[in-house]
Amino acid sequence: MSFLTVNKNGQKRLDMKYLILLIFSTLFLYQIQAQNEKIVPAFEQVIALQRPSNPVISPDGKHTLFTVSATDWKNNRFDTEIWLSKNDGTPFQLTRTAEGSSSSPAWSPDGKYITFKAKRGEHTQLYAIAVEGGEAFPITFEKGNIGGYEWSPDGQQIAFTKQTDQEEENKKRKEKYGAFEEDDAEYGLTWLYIVDFEPNARIHLPCYDKKNSTAQAWNCEELPKATAIIDSVEYTIRNFSWSPDGKTIAFTHTPDPLINSFFDADISLVDVESKAISSLIANASADFLQAWSPDGKSILYSSNLDDRESNYYKNDNYFIVNIDNKKSRQIAADFDENISSMTWTPKGIFGTAWQKTTRPMVQIDPKTGVASIYRSQPKSVYGFSFSKDGSEMVLYGENGDDLAEIYRSNLGKTTTKSLTNYSQQIANWQIAESEVISWKSKDGATIEGILHKPENYDPNKKYPLLVTIHGGPTGIDRPTPVPGYVYPALQWLAKGALILRPNYRGSAGYGEKFRELNVENLGVGDAWDVHSGIDHLASKGMIDTTKIGAMGWSQGGYISAFLTTTSDRFKAISVGAGISNWMTYYVNTDIHPFTRQYLKATPWSNEEVYRKTSPMTYINQASTPTLIQHGEFDRRVPVANAYELLQGLRDQDVEAKLMIYKGFGHGISKPKERLAAITHNWEWFNAYIWGEEE
Repeated sequence: MSFLTVNKNGQKRLDMKYLILLIFSTLFLYQIQAQNEKIVPAFEQVIALQRPSNPVISPDGKHTLFTVSATDWKNNRFDTEIWLSKNDGTPFQLTRTAEGSSSSPAWSPDGKYITFKAKRGEHTQLYAIAVEGGEAFPITFEKGNIGGYEWSPDGQQIAFTKQTDQEEENKKRKEKYGAFEEDDAEYGLTWLYIVDFEPNARIHLPCYDKKNSTAQAWNCEELPKATAIIDSVEYTIRNFSWSPDGKTIAFTHTPDPLINSFFDADISLVDVESKAISSLIANASADFLQAWSPDGKSILYSSNLDDRESNYYKNDNYFIVNIDNKKSRQIAADFDENISSMTWTPKGIFGTAWQKTTRPMVQIDPKTGVASIYRSQPKSVYGFSFSKDGSEMVLYGENGDDLAEIYRSNLGKTTTKSLTNYSQQIANWQIAESEVISWKSKDGATIEGILHKPENYDPNKKYPLLVTIHGGPTGIDRPTPVPGYVYPALQWLAKGALILRPNYRGSAGYGEKFRELNVENLGVGDAWDVHSGIDHLASKGMIDTTKIGAMGWSQGGYISAFLTTTSDRFKAISVGAGISNWMTYYVNTDIHPFTRQYLKATPWSNEEVYRKTSPMTYINQASTPTLIQHGEFDRRVPVANAYELLQGLRDQDVEAKLMIYKGFGHGISKPKERLAAITHNWEWFNAYIWGEEE
């Protein structure tokens, strides 16, 4: 077709009619092509994904609350707000806390009010809002932050925990002596309080706790005063629950709030009227309250009994205790995994548990104690909630090829209805296709892992391989369309790489014996599992063995550090918040028992096992360019580990770089610094795997 015409003088000119037709045809074809094409998201888009969680169904089973996490780039924070779906309808945002988040949603027993926690002044307080509409109003005006809370069964009161206030005492001490701190002694105890719920008195009036507020206000101190139920004991309350008749509160307590005090957790009861406290369960090791029976005659609890030597990797034990005679009987004894989020409904006991790379719901028969897999849709359930009669439920989970969604279901039915569609955010993305693979490790152990292949994977081509290693060690990697954290997986897949995420020995989901395989063999056995996974892919001709990288955070960072000092097969490695020397770690961490349990010794009783499992022992043979990433104030894996590895590598003339993320502990919990950490990994591996400049 010619777009030129000839006029009466024989001159050629452009025919505008055909030109316009050409333009519109081209634009139409481009639009169709654009709709079908998948994009590679920017790092910021991945970080900015909205994610729902924490579903709570109304007592009558008609409505659903849940929280949604979103990214606030301007204020450099992740914001959480509460959403509501009425009668399974389209969810809408219920709360908006301007300078913070709204969390911990709950229904009043009659289903007429929704409560939540928010910091809308100096401290985190309890707020309520009528389901039929209106403004949120405060329930508490406490000096200090509200902790956990729960409605009384009759809806007349709310029990909550709050830490003892030491502000004035600390201020006086600082004025006289300056600033100092005694190790493991600077804490406040958490005690139990009850406040009356009186919605009609002030429901339409706003409450401001700032004295200089010029807005219409009333005195917040006129709110109902909280009554202390437990406020003079020498222990701290970890969790609690009202009895169905509202006369008693069961609670877990430890001597103090320090992380290692969980060993000494016991369960007691307090009479709400008399405030009399009685001990219920007090084994030599950790006992934790799980739930009341619907009839109020029994309590479900987990326990380590007298085991204080292997809590970190052994299965928990589960029991039902009769309140009257205090006799316990074990349940779920034959179930070989830890069960989480346990609840007791009129229809039975329910929880969730990892089963290899999926997390189905588990049901326990209270009479026989037998545990079985209840449902596997969605394939991985991270949270759930039942209606009062136990017949309706909402779930929070994913299937491996989607983002987590909120689902609705009836008890006994395998079908679910999705109340949300947050997976629509990635509808036009090039996402990670997941394949669960397995191989044999050096000692014959079967190891599974998640393999991600690039789009248009060619089986005749050999690809660069990037190994990302999860933390824990009792963490787990599972199929997901958007893997990452601080590792730009989608962008590397688009660049033409394979990604392997191994569930090395010690990972959750494979039973107690599997979790025990790296006891006294940390790093060493873990490295076997990574190397054998690489060998497995190499034997299939899938990877370019000259272009392999490894990375991980926490325990994954430790394994990465072990690989960087014991192997020369990697072109580059990234160590995120990783342990480099178990002796350095042991004396600095906030969880000393973790090391003693896994290595079965202190450095002073068996120095050899500490040396065998420490990356620094092998520093003289290190040769791999290594990026080290660490939080400035990390207590779990203190930053001394990063500096020790850095100096050791530099002394061996190995290319090394250390990135310290200011103000952070063990994780990177703000979007801008997470973007920085992703970018640092992107640049590091691109340089050494692909030979690209920054």
